[in-house]
Amino acid sequence: QVQLVESGGGLVQPGGSLRLTCAASGSIFRINDMGWYRQAPGKQRELVATITSLGTTRYADSVKGRFTISRDNAKNTVYLQMNSLKPEDTAVYYCNANIRIALSRVAGTDYWGQGTQVTVSS
Repeated sequence: QVQLVESGGGLVQPGGSLRLTCAASGSIFRINDMGWYRQAPGKQRELVATITSLGTTRYADSVKGRFTISRDNAKNTVYLQMNSLKPEDTAVYYCNANIRIALSRVAGTDYWGQGTQVTVSS
């Protein structure tokens, strides 16, 4: 099986920074795309940023220029550096990874972390 474990959430003042980390573990053959999504109270889950195995990134317009996604393939880990945080960034942030399991013929299956709360407030 595969597990995604997130860390790094918390309470921060507007204009502050946080760094989220998500580590994948288990019977992993290959990790394809990885990404971060978020869900605010009363809203649908939305894409924040994604990164391919080769490092190509994509961002939601609302976070461009403020957030940076990166990954360490050797550690099966994806990061989200969040700068210039705003109250509207408050949400539960979820890690996502498309993973091919060892000894599986399935090219990839989506896995999700448990979520980490980010609160931006003065």
